[in-house]
Amino acid sequence: MTSERNFATIGRMTHSSEQNMHHFMSNSPWSSRAVLRQVREEMAHIAEFHEGGMLLLDESADEKASEQTVGAGKQHNGRLGKVETSQVGTFLGYVNQQVWSWIDAELFVPAAWFSKQQAAQRLKLGVPRERKFATKIELGWQMIERVHAEGFPFEAVGFDALYGRSVWLRRKLMDAGITYMADIPEDTRVYLTEPEYGLPPSKGGSKPYTKPRVLSADHGTEVRAVVGRLKFQPVNVRAVERGFLVNEFACLRVWTAKAEYAPRAETLLVRRDAEGNRHFALTNAAATVPVEKLAWMKCARHFIERANQDAKSELGYADFRAQKYLAWEHHLALTVMASWFIAQTQLEWQLKYERAESLRDEFESEVLPRLSMANVREMLRAAMPVPQLTSEEATNLVVRHLVNRARSRKSRIKHANYRMSPA
Repeated sequence: MTSERNFATIGRMTHSSEQNMHHFMSNSPWSSRAVLRQVREEMAHIAEFHEGGMLLLDESADEKASEQTVGAGKQHNGRLGKVETSQVGTFLGYVNQQVWSWIDAELFVPAAWFSKQQAAQRLKLGVPRERKFATKIELGWQMIERVHAEGFPFEAVGFDALYGRSVWLRRKLMDAGITYMADIPEDTRVYLTEPEYGLPPSKGGSKPYTKPRVLSADHGTEVRAVVGRLKFQPVNVRAVERGFLVNEFACLRVWTAKAEYAPRAETLLVRRDAEGNRHFALTNAAATVPVEKLAWMKCARHFIERANQDAKSELGYADFRAQKYLAWEHHLALTVMASWFIAQTQLEWQLKYERAESLRDEFESEVLPRLSMANVREMLRAAMPVPQLTSEEATNLVVRHLVNRARSRKSRIKHANYRMSPA
């Protein structure tokens, strides 16, 4: 579609009424969760996905005109770089074989929505009664745990500092035996030697301590302060359009501990990019994992950003206009289905059509471009052309638009007169 992807346009182009489209998205009881499970089952049966895959956790916000849309409220919008009325989703993506796709998501519903004052609004918009407030970090863990329980094949999970700074999340993953690559802020404190941990001795006749804590006088070192003692090495991470992504990386074994969390060993990975900027991450990967593998894991977050961008710009996720909770879940499921269809097409194309060596010589490039999402869309346009309107259909469409505009103007005038009328 080249025009706005709303219910009216989609209905017109698929010969369905706008009312039917609204019902299908906002009220029809079909299970979005079943669709997502089916997508993951199909992916799990792809032989090429049995090794090397990585889960990527991220959030994405969409600006909303008001707080009448489910989950909307004043919250940080990363795309806008400020706090604005937005709806935020927490997404779980998957990357392998140079293809990527969303595989799960949860709508973040702010705590204010669960107040007694919002009970009527929750009921109106269909927020499930069993839904309780959960932070984005908790939603992320729910998705990872769900996918892991299904036996979905992946080698590690990656996420940015919003999630990486959470000791709770890292310990959950560690206890579940799941490898992670967690971005962290540069002021995160780590211990260079394992700190003493336990119950402090009671003083005099005071009550004995019941909660263990770090007993060492050392309060840890900020990760940015340890860079000077590290030995960096260049790593060719992956092919990019302008050649290869080559950055410098260094590793250091450290310990982390916080309040109720006893010390555990993790590996601090520091990346120094071409501009000299430093990026920090913690991982529970085995100490024997080579730095080249860790470097790929550290830089894999690029693919969840691509997945978010593709879903919004190419697949229509950003065109969501409905208000209800069920509509958001249905819109998500259809977006994931489309994303997986594209990824599957890209993978099949990649496996079926080998790149001729002569092309590498002709273009003087070791890596040739992959099939893009836009390429697949163009092929679909050719294979499944959108039907053109008849003269009668075009006339009816124009009349309907004019009627809707007239009704809208009448409503605005009536509302304005009501507000200006004397008390």
